[in-house]
Amino acid sequence: MDDDKVGWKKFKRIQLDRKQLLRRAKKMEGATQRHAHRFVIRRLDNIKSVSREITTWLLLVGAIIVGIGVQLYWGQTGYMTDAAARGGTYVEGVVGSIETLNPLFASTNSEASLSRLMFSSLYNYDETGSLRQDLATGMKIDETNKIYTVTIRDNVKWHDNTPLTARDIAFTLELVKNPAVRSPLRVNWLDVSVKVVDNKTVQFILPATYAAFPYALTFPVLPEHLLKDIAPGAVRESAYSQSPVGSGPFRFRLLQQPDVVSQHKVVHLVANSKYYAGAPKLSRFEIHAYQNGAAMIKALKSGELSGASDVSPLHLSEVDSSHYDRTAAAQDNGVYLLLNQNNPLLKEQAVRKALQVGTDAGAVRQAIGGDQLALDLPLLNTHLTGADIPHAPLFDQTRAKGMLDEAGWKSVGDHREKDGKKLEVTITSIKDSEYEKAVETVEKQWRQLGILTHHRIIDTSGAASTFVQDVLQTRNFEVLLYELAIGADPDVYAYWHSSQIGQTGYNFTSYTNKTVDANLASARSRLEPELRNAKYKQFVKQWLEDVPAIGLYQPVMEYVTNDNVSALGQDSVLVNAADRYANVQYWTVAKTSVYETP
Repeated sequence: MDDDKVGWKKFKRIQLDRKQLLRRAKKMEGATQRHAHRFVIRRLDNIKSVSREITTWLLLVGAIIVGIGVQLYWGQTGYMTDAAARGGTYVEGVVGSIETLNPLFASTNSEASLSRLMFSSLYNYDETGSLRQDLATGMKIDETNKIYTVTIRDNVKWHDNTPLTARDIAFTLELVKNPAVRSPLRVNWLDVSVKVVDNKTVQFILPATYAAFPYALTFPVLPEHLLKDIAPGAVRESAYSQSPVGSGPFRFRLLQQPDVVSQHKVVHLVANSKYYAGAPKLSRFEIHAYQNGAAMIKALKSGELSGASDVSPLHLSEVDSSHYDRTAAAQDNGVYLLLNQNNPLLKEQAVRKALQVGTDAGAVRQAIGGDQLALDLPLLNTHLTGADIPHAPLFDQTRAKGMLDEAGWKSVGDHREKDGKKLEVTITSIKDSEYEKAVETVEKQWRQLGILTHHRIIDTSGAASTFVQDVLQTRNFEVLLYELAIGADPDVYAYWHSSQIGQTGYNFTSYTNKTVDANLASARSRLEPELRNAKYKQFVKQWLEDVPAIGLYQPVMEYVTNDNVSALGQDSVLVNAADRYANVQYWTVAKTSVYETP
């Protein structure tokens, strides 16, 4: 402490010499100036002389850095590719009303689409139109070819987490067969018995050999535990039919009707994360059901939809090809002019033959547009093999007129008459831009033959439509332009065998021929492919000679999606329109960049 005091007193006695400080400051200033002049100013000329070299080196270094960056970028992108991203909502437009969500009663494209998305079957169809296992894991046929034993997966659960068993399969078919349920599937199962062997095995007992039976196992399976206490006659109107529980890739969430006037309905589905075949990449799926194609195209133009199903070829020109991709997929159906054999004029074979020769199906396809395929047979062209496949005679208007002349139908002005009676027919069809265009084209062709033609177009879009009861079941038509579902197997017994005549059958033309009956019955009861092929050729040959119908085309479904969507494949073959969902679990609505595996 004392030392500190002494030091402080000495410091206070120090006196500053200002002149001395000033001299020292000037001395430091001079030294600084000399140093700056020596090391900076005198060397400016040297810096200028090397500036070009410095700039060159800087540019070279910059170029090297940029090159390294580009190389790194190329190296990364070389191992990267665009891939489908998980998640998102797929919004699809479909034409057809939605009155029920119960697949046992599905009758429109919209209802059939929802059935395929929410429900499973023992078998379904893949992208090539071939039959594949769905719930089923195996099938055995006994030595009589009448008992089919099918085993099913053991990891399947309903959307409410209840296990799916063989009892559900048997229960579903008992519902279908019950007349009180009123399912349109009933006619296919009347003579088939079902037996539960165990929880994972079910047997089907047929009254006779039926070669196409495996194709019948594509029916939707319903849950016994939710429907067993509902009276069969009340199933259609039950709460379940408006809020179903299935086992398919998507489960029901909500049904909306945004516009009561237009009957536009929206069904919201969410992905089934426990789906036995693998969880879908999409998070949600929406089906927007429209009453007509024009309304769907309007929604597509406004950007409301990710995709649109079954777009009419006549509307394709309205779709912006710069924003939407188009996929054309053939369906296993046929569009025909069905000739009612009960009509006095059409009973005459000469008239039917003249109509066959005088109808230019190629012109009909051209008028419709799109990629419609030629079809002049009662089954698909791909169903028959060999070099001797019969076909309809070529279009020849002059020959058709001559045939009518020979049959006694003479020209009187703009039409033909025979025994004072005019050759006059009415073509009936449903209200659809594609079908209406086909009817218009056929009418023009037949009028050139001297036939007075009229048309009757029926709107089937509303829930109150009675087309089936008033037209199909009663055979209330002369000529009907209609689409028949043919399927993956050539068995068309239901449409052309005489046993199917009547209100509950599908022989709409009331066609009967003993040779045809024998060939159809024999072909469906034999398993040998060569024999079946021969029988169907004989049937087709007789069918073309009798002309109960005229084949126009095999329809092709036009599917439209926006650019980012990955959905229906370009080479897909559809047994029916709902088979576009064969690979729906892999559909996506967006893309992302990922590294490729070396």
